[in-house]
Parts: sequence; structure tokens; C-alpha cells
Amino acid sequence: MLQKEEVSPEAGLMTFPGFPVVLVCVDKNIITIAAVSFFSFVKPMVMIGIVPSRYSFELIKKTQDFSLNLPTTELLPAIKYCGSHSGRDCDKFAETGLTPVPGKKITSVFIEECPVSLECKVINEINQGGTHIWFIGEIVTSYVRKDYSRQQAILYWPREYRTVGNILK
Repeated sequence: MLQKEEVSPEAGLMTFPGFPVVLVCVDKNIITIAAVSFFSFVKPMVMIGIVPSRYSFELIKKTQDFSLNLPTTELLPAIKYCGSHSGRDCDKFAETGLTPVPGKKITSVFIEECPVSLECKVINEINQGGTHIWFIGEIVTSYVRKDYSRQQAILYWPREYRTVGNILK
């Protein structure tokens, strides 16, 4: 039998496979998030985790909605920019060249260049004292480009962006 070595809880967590990368719009700001998961299939819901010090945290508390946008590899420069700059200090749409589109059922915008955009209304907030506060959003409208395939999704391992089987530089 192979032996397992006891490691710290943090080291155990870091063994998880990649997390999907999404661009989340709250109001007219964009934040890159890998703390994302589905929450329910029937009554479709997703959840996103945001660190309270982030500008988007302040905005989501006000708007109580967000759009979740799935980017493709062509948007990697924008993904990196939106994940390393604060909307308090810049207009991320202007800086990245992404196009904001007004939501139909939410006050936040979504991103034209992303092949999938989900409009979500916050229905619950979970704070268990960790690094992130989790917002559960009910998906109220979805937009999917006809040529989109889940194989185009970008995943995040700590400090690496990947697609299935590939590391992106």
C-alpha cells in the first residue's frame, strides 16, 4: 500500500485541480475570479468568492447582482490585467478594450467578447470567516455564442493559466 504523507490543510487544498477562470462584472467594473462554482442545476445558481478588500466586493454589496463571463485564450491579456489592477484606480473596460453591454435583468454590464455571459442576481451571502465572502447568484439570463465549446474554458492553477492539457504563457 502506498503511504500518504500528512501535510498542512493549505498544502492539501493546493492539490485541487484547476479552477475555472471567469471575468465577473459588478456594475461597470471587471474582476478576474477563480473562486467560482456551480451551486444548483435546478434553479440554476452559481457562487463566486470575493475578498472583502476588493473594489468589486464594495460594488456587489450595493448592486446585489453581477455577470459571470467565460473568457477564451484570446482574452488572456485582459484576464491578467483585470486580476492585477483595481477598478478604484482605472477603467478596466477602457484599459483592456473590452466592450460593456448593459444587462437585461441586472444593473451590471456583461462583456461582449466573452462567448458566455450569465446575468445573476445575488440571493445569498456566506461569510464563514475565511479569505473570501461567497455570493450565491441565481442565473436570470444567459447568453452563449453558437461556436462556444467548454474545451475553450481557461483554468487556473496557482500562478498558471491553462486550458485542458496546456499551460498558457
